[in-house]
Amino acid sequence: MMGRISETVKAGGGEIIGIIPNALLAREVVRVELADLRIVRSMHERKAMMVELSDGFIALPGGFGTFEEFCEIVTWAQLGLHSKPVGLLNVEGYFDPLLLQFDRAVSEEFAHPDNNRLILHEGDPGRLLDLMEAYRPPAVEQWIDPDES
Repeated sequence: MMGRISETVKAGGGEIIGIIPNALLAREVVRVELADLRIVRSMHERKAMMVELSDGFIALPGGFGTFEEFCEIVTWAQLGLHSKPVGLLNVEGYFDPLLLQFDRAVSEEFAHPDNNRLILHEGDPGRLLDLMEAYRPPAVEQWIDPDES
């Protein structure tokens, strides 16, 4: 899917920056000619560079890597490490179970209710982009009450 999106962005005149850990370079096939391919030492360094270079983040339906990267970027927003919009393109309700799990974390008091406001979600790509453009980061309270320590 990433290859198809990259091809479409390139065909439309958009800029593509590839970031790949050195250990994956031999196993991954870079299918699109990239003017800017950055090779880093680790997945963590890759994500840190993605945060630095990006204006926002959209997760498309995917597997464990998608879930892990999405949850980490939301956690970084929760911790105040960035204030960029984070969205789920919820194609045909793909992310509905994940969104329900986030609601459950709030209802069982493992997460503050404001945390769910960090996550934008929409099934229509255009509407998701509109939400991201209008995004203003919520003031998220810390999830630990110092009086309960």
